[in-house]
Amino acid sequence: MATSKSTLKRQRTSEEKRIRNKAKKSEIFKVEKGFRASVLAGETEKAKDQLLKACSLLDKSAKVGMIHKNKVSRKKSQLMSLAKASEKKA
Repeated sequence: MATSKSTLKRQRTSEEKRIRNKAKKSEIFKVEKGFRASVLAGETEKAKDQLLKACSLLDKSAKVGMIHKNKVSRKKSQLMSLAKASEKKA
């Protein structure tokens, strides 16, 4: 158990950071899920907007180190290829 002032503060800030990161990751997941749903539904305009938002959120999370940059790159590539494939079908 933490006893000194610095360890108590570290524990408190770590918990705040964990909650903040969890909320951001959840937001990214929701946007990605919405993008995939709109691609399946054939809504190209909505899908493009959500793709841009997802890429933006992913880049911001990589910038602050929340998600590793290679994982962000892989996710963006997957989303882009899905978008491209849906454009070919339409």
